[in-house]
This record gives sequence, structure tokens and C-alpha cells, in this order.
Amino acid sequence: MKNILITGGAGFIGSHTVRLFVGKYPQYNIVNLDKLTYAGNLANLKDVENCDNYHFERCDICDFERVLAIFRQYDIDGVIHLAAESHVDRSITEPFAFAQTNILGTLSVLQAAKTYWTESGKMQSLDADTDNTRRCLFYHVSTDEVYGTLQIARPHSTDNDRDKRGGTPFGDTFFKETDKYDPHSPYSASKASSDHFVRAFHDTYGMPTIVTNCSNNYGPYQFPEKLIPLCINNILHNKPLPVYGKGENVRDWLYVEDHARAIDLIFHKGRVAETYNIGGSNEWRNIDLIKVIIKTTDRILGRPEGSSNKLITYVADRAGHDLRYAIDSTKLQKELGWMPSLQFEAGIEKTVKWYIDNQEWLNDITSGKYRS
Repeated sequence: MKNILITGGAGFIGSHTVRLFVGKYPQYNIVNLDKLTYAGNLANLKDVENCDNYHFERCDICDFERVLAIFRQYDIDGVIHLAAESHVDRSITEPFAFAQTNILGTLSVLQAAKTYWTESGKMQSLDADTDNTRRCLFYHVSTDEVYGTLQIARPHSTDNDRDKRGGTPFGDTFFKETDKYDPHSPYSASKASSDHFVRAFHDTYGMPTIVTNCSNNYGPYQFPEKLIPLCINNILHNKPLPVYGKGENVRDWLYVEDHARAIDLIFHKGRVAETYNIGGSNEWRNIDLIKVIIKTTDRILGRPEGSSNKLITYVADRAGHDLRYAIDSTKLQKELGWMPSLQFEAGIEKTVKWYIDNQEWLNDITSGKYRS
């Protein structure tokens, strides 16, 4: 497979994946298909935009005829499907948009792939496919939120305890690939539906597919509506740091470049029709995470340590707010040898420094200038 379509490639995870593939595989043609909604930004890919093996197509994934034309134009034989509406808060107020993009958009790309791969002869029988001889593959990137929520089975740590314990789990249960789906938000429900469509195209049409479910990503180029860049930006400008409820919800955090490495590995060596969970093994209560961000950002800015703690503002909890997410990545680690490279403290150090060093990028986003 040499002609790879990456949907949502101008977004957060997508831009890191595009950058990795363009740089690592000069023999591939990498086609970035993105509608450039509010969360898509071509400035995320300035460093690869002039590479000979990089191509950009502005396109709505719901436009089936245009997507199919792109498959034919570039002779696409591999898809990494990342395009999605992803912000849970927005899904609560705009559920139709999430159903349109995440469900119908995924179906559009699936149908375009099936149509082109059937007419071009790339979609041979599964019995003939092996890890080394596939002629096509549809890789669908999903979320751990489809599994629902986990309970917290261990007492909350004190701040001092948390500093020592790092990302120690808050319970003995973790999301596994075999867990039943139990989505609680319009976002997770839309992603669960798209996962089912991908698997159905394998079972019904013999399409080679892989699904991955990942934990919360963080790192450079993340749209500042998300928790970590929002906090960094608000600390920079001495704005309130909103914390839902008491800040006791727990999330597992994965550095985005580690996720891109996992996508690369699974795309090339993962087994067809399998699901792989990708987690950072870094569980943090929201309030503890925010205090680490404050401590790190204050230090890098030369402010007195903890001086931004006064910005913490508790707000009404989000509707349907899941208590805890935690991923078991054992299958991926044992089968393909992947491991996260960064613990949270090291990852957050890199992340905070990036946003401070790239305040022009951040200001262009928050002012809306990037869309002009």
C-alpha cells in the first residue's frame, strides 16, 4: 500500500499522523483530506506542505461523490480515518452535527473505499489477505469513550501523594477490546455507531478493516477548547481555569506523538478485523492534572510557583460526565511491541513549552485569525 488517504489530517492527531507518514515514508503518497472546519488548521502542517509526497484535498467526508473521485484520482489503497467532531461539550449542544460527521461521514468514506477497491480489484478475499500481502486497508481511529465509564476503586490521593505516584491507576478495572459498548454522550454514541459500521463493512463485504480506541491525547497543535491547551492559554492570560464539579473525574492521558507511532505500527503490522486499545497508562484526576499544568507553566514563565492556583474556578458538572476512563493496552504491547515513550510530567513539560514558544499559533486560533 503506497497511496494513503488520511482524513482529518489538518486536525490535532491527524496532523501528527500526516507529519510522521510524510517524513518516514518518502515512497508513499500521503493525501490529506480535510474539510477545514473550526478545528482544522493547515498551519499545523507548514513543515511538510511543500514535500513532494504530500497532497491536500479540501473536502467534506459526507460528500460521497467527491470522496470517491479522490480515491480514483490518487489510486488510494490505504485509509487512516481520523476526521470527526470530537469535543464532548459541543456534542451536548449540537448532536446533529456529530451524527452527520461521525456516522454518515464515516459511512461515506467506507462506501467510497468499497466502491473503488472493488472496481480496481484491490479488495481480494480475506482468505488471501495476510499481514504482508494486503492490497487495501481501512483503519478507523476511535475513542475509549465508547466503553462508557469505570468506577474509582482507590481513595483520591493528596497533592503530595499524587506528585510521588505519577499516573498510578485509580482502580483495578480497565477498558479491554472485548468490553461491551456503553456510550453516555452524543459524541461517544456517534463514535460507537461509526465503529459498528466499520466492522459491518468487514463482515458484510470482506473489507480489510482495523479499529483502534485511544485514551485522551495531549500535546502540540491541540485546539484550545480542550482541557490542557485551554489551561495553558488561560494561565498565560490570567483567565479562570474552569473545573467541572469537584475535579474528581479521572482520565488516562496519551502523548499525541506516541499515538501517531501506534497508528503507524498498527497500520503496517496490525491484524485485519482486530481492535487495538491505545492508552498512556497515565491516570490523573482533573484537579491534580490542572495543578501540574499550573506548576509547570508558572515555573517556565518565571512566576512564583503556584501563583496561578487562584485562577481555578469550579463550575457546574457536565451532563453525563463519565467518572473514569482507563485503557488496557496489553494486546498492543504483546502483539506489536508498542509502549508509550513519555510519562505525563515529561510530556506536559514538552507541551507547555511548545505552547509558550508558539503563542502566535495560539493567538491566531483564539482570535479566529487562522480562518481568514
